Amino acid sequence: MHQDSQIIEMLLARDEQALQLIRAKYGTLCTQIAYRMTGSREDAEECVSDLLLEVWNSVPPNQPKNLRAYVTAIAGRIAIKKYEHAHRLKRGGTRFAEALDELAEILPADTHVEQEIEQRELTAALTAWLRTLPAGQRRIFMRRYYLSESVQEIAESSQMRVSAVKMTLLRARNKLKEYLQKEGLL
Repeated sequence: MHQDSQIIEMLLARDEQALQLIRAKYGTLCTQIAYRMTGSREDAEECVSDLLLEVWNSVPPNQPKNLRAYVTAIAGRIAIKKYEHAHRLKRGGTRFAEALDELAEILPADTHVEQEIEQRELTAALTAWLRTLPAGQRRIFMRRYYLSESVQEIAESSQMRVSAVKMTLLRARNKLKEYLQKEGLL
């Protein structure tokens, strides 16, 4: 299996085989992420195809340090756009919408696709904040808000009560709000 650094070098050299390697290495993960967000296998597969095109068009000039994080973030962003497009008139009904609604009170609104610098600052702040969480709390937060797993799924796989998972998420959201206010991002 190729190392991520080799795949990035192949992208920089414009070697199309890099896309096949990305699909082989991260395709299943990205499909799962997109499926949890869109609720549609067909849309999830389309998101992965769109992901490969976006990776091809963005590297270069970008040179990601962590290829896994880079492709999963792109997959999530594409899935969000696809979901929003499909549900423009009707909001709700899926776990992803519920998870977004929980975070909506904390994160700044994305009204007119805010400038790239603001998005990078927010991403950097979120990453730094996540590192401050204890491992268990971080895992629950990521599973809920990154992988869009239901509270029930998290509780069952973590051998926790649903109420304990909800309380953990509430406390994490409160900490996030406090952190973003402190950083001047709210």
